[in-house]
Amino acid sequence: MLWTIAVILLVMWALGLATAYTVSGFIHILLVLAVVVVLIRIIQGRRPI
Repeated sequence: MLWTIAVILLVMWALGLATAYTVSGFIHILLVLAVVVVLIRIIQGRRPI
């Protein structure tokens, strides 16, 4: 599920770069948060839910 959210955020981020609206800043923040969460899960070695 976490990977699905990360992929959705990545797509939204790419759309934000393409459109360059003010929402893109928020999408960039969400993308960074998703990447941080994924890295923490990988480092901790937990099984996917």
